[in-house]
Amino acid sequence: MSAAPTLPLGTWLRVFVRLFAVQGSYNYEVMIGNGIAFAAEPALRLLPGGRAGPAYQAALARHSRYFNAHPYLAALAVGALVRAELDGEDPVRIERFRTACCGPLGAAGDRLVWAGWLPFCSVLALLAFGLGLSATGVVALFVGTFNVGHVALRAWGLRAGYRDGLKVAAALGSPVLRQGPLHVARGVALIAGLALPLVLQRVRLGHSYSIGLELALAAGLAAALARWQGRIDGWRVGVLLLVGFFLYSVLR
Repeated sequence: MSAAPTLPLGTWLRVFVRLFAVQGSYNYEVMIGNGIAFAAEPALRLLPGGRAGPAYQAALARHSRYFNAHPYLAALAVGALVRAELDGEDPVRIERFRTACCGPLGAAGDRLVWAGWLPFCSVLALLAFGLGLSATGVVALFVGTFNVGHVALRAWGLRAGYRDGLKVAAALGSPVLRQGPLHVARGVALIAGLALPLVLQRVRLGHSYSIGLELALAAGLAAALARWQGRIDGWRVGVLLLVGFFLYSVLR
C-alpha cells in the first residue's frame, strides 16, 4: 500500500470534531451509518470532482448505510474508510470491510470502555471522595478523567485507521485494544481496594454507625454481586455507588 496522502489540517480537525456527533442521527435502520458518513464527509470532498463529482456522491451514499460499532472506536473505521476512498479502492472491497469491522470494533470498545475505563474512572472518583475531595471536585475528576480517555481513543483511532486503510487489522491487534482491558481491570481492583475503606471512614465520620454494620453492608453487597454475576455489569454498580456518595455528600 502506498503512503497515505496528506490531508489538510483543517480537514483533519473537521473530521475529528464530527466524530463526537457520530451518534447524532442514531436509528434502528442504519444505526450510526449516517454519523459515519457525516464524520467522513469533509475528507470525501477531496475526491475527484469535489462535492459535485460522482465519486463524492457515491462515497457519501455508501457510508450512510448500515453500520454498527462502538461510538468511540468508530474513529478507526472512519479513518480507514476515508483512506480507502482517497486511494480509489474497489467499492465492493470497501463494503466488505464495512461489514466485517462492525463486530470487532463493537466488542473491543465495550471491553475497553464500558467494562474497563468507565469503572476505572468511577473508583478513582470514589477514592478522591474518600480522601476528602468535595462533591464538585469528585464529579469534575470523574468527568474530566473519562473525557480525556475517550478523546484520546478517538484521536488514536482516526490516525491509525487512516494510516492503515483497509489493512487496519494491525491496529485492532494493538496493545491498546488487546492488553488495555486487562491492565485497566487490574487498576480498578487496586484503586477500589484503596477507596472503599476510605469512603466508609468518611461516611462514618460524625455518625454512630459501627464498623460491624459497615462490614455487614459490604458483605451483603459482595454476596449480591456474586449472585447476580452475568446479569449486572460492574460499571453500573460503580456508577451507582458514585452517584450515591455524591448525593450523600451534597445532602448531608
